[in-house]
Amino acid sequence: MINDNDVIETLDELETFLRLVENGGLGLENVAGVALATNNSDGRPFVAVLDDSHKLLLGRYVSNDVYENGKDMIRYGTKKAH
Repeated sequence: MINDNDVIETLDELETFLRLVENGGLGLENVAGVALATNNSDGRPFVAVLDDSHKLLLGRYVSNDVYENGKDMIRYGTKKAH
């Protein structure tokens, strides 16, 4: 499920979203990973939260800037605060 009105506009917002996913703050169960993808129907980029069967649990649209510059954060995770 993707909410059209809830777009991640900055890398800071992406980091906050990823930390919520990592810490269980969104109440999602069976989370296995996250990925950047594009919507097949309109090409809009989004971050996808996937279960262990690669089924979409939650999606949030992202700006083009976040799509292009947030790839390493998706691959390697967020910076841990000390």
